[in-house]
Amino acid sequence: MAICIAAAQSPSVAGDLRANVRIHLRFIDAARAHGAELLVFPELSLSGYELPLLRDLALAPDDDRLAPIREAAIAAGMTVVVGAPLAGGGEAPPYIAAFAYRPDGTSAVYRKQYLHAGEERYVQAGPIEAHGDAINGRRYALAICADTTHRAHAAAAAEAGASLYLAGVLISRGGYERDAALLQQYAADFGMGVLMANHAAPSGGYDVAGGSAVWAAGGPLLARADGPGEYLVIARDDDGWLGTVVPL
Repeated sequence: MAICIAAAQSPSVAGDLRANVRIHLRFIDAARAHGAELLVFPELSLSGYELPLLRDLALAPDDDRLAPIREAAIAAGMTVVVGAPLAGGGEAPPYIAAFAYRPDGTSAVYRKQYLHAGEERYVQAGPIEAHGDAINGRRYALAICADTTHRAHAAAAAEAGASLYLAGVLISRGGYERDAALLQQYAADFGMGVLMANHAAPSGGYDVAGGSAVWAAGGPLLARADGPGEYLVIARDDDGWLGTVVPL
């Protein structure tokens, strides 16, 4: 069954949820115009990668302030995956999470399983388990940044039947080549299409690389953004994958 997926290479305003919701809506509108059925935003896209602020910025998927995104997903007939700090409950630290808003109005939450060094001061890790969902008869698994540096994470996704591995990340210029090579290797080794959505502009003090990309199962690069900046990176499979990059 045909499918169109996209990475939103979007910027985030540090700690400004209202501004970031507006940015998300702009990317959702653009992705809808290009026929995307599944759109993935970068790690912590709703808050920025602002670790000291995450406890105060923590959200739940049904937060009223996120209603415009939920409604946009329904109107577009699109699954929209956003990056957010998730409240940990009580005095517990938050999680780095992804909220997946489906076109039927339901939602799902994925919690980052493998933390980057230093993140444990501000957040807790999610449970180690395969996470999957389905769209157009295909299963996909979500990943968040440092998850992708652990081969076991991608292997678990493949073993659970995922044919798509979708990662929201914050990758700096210095780490880009290594991390992109890992993702391409997962596409080759596990026979999954792999999508990476990176930030468009600096966040949390990191000079981001941009370069959001999609690889077909087997490893061929379909499309990649040319460095930082605002882009949609789109891949469509209709009896064969084709990719394109759309500047915003």
